[in-house]
Amino acid sequence: MSDISTPRTEVTIIDVRSPAEYAGGHVEGAISLPLDRFVDGYAQLLSDKSQTVVIYCASGARSGQAVQFLMAQGYSAVTNGISAPAVAQRFGKPLVA
Repeated sequence: MSDISTPRTEVTIIDVRSPAEYAGGHVEGAISLPLDRFVDGYAQLLSDKSQTVVIYCASGARSGQAVQFLMAQGYSAVTNGISAPAVAQRFGKPLVA
């Protein structure tokens, strides 16, 4: 996993929670890609395997699965952001509904 202690300007933030969870509040600018559709949809969003990607869910479990999957596919800058509030705070982004 890559270190995201210093936020970068070009980061792709992916929310792997359900559509209902996403609609209830998500990090501004986050892309909704529920875990049950992740394998089929990730390649369209992430064409550069070196781009910085932060993935979150509610507790870090689903996002951890997505991070492990991407790392197995050769992505090198993928981090588990754990939750929406944690990612919002780290990147100075608001939570929006």
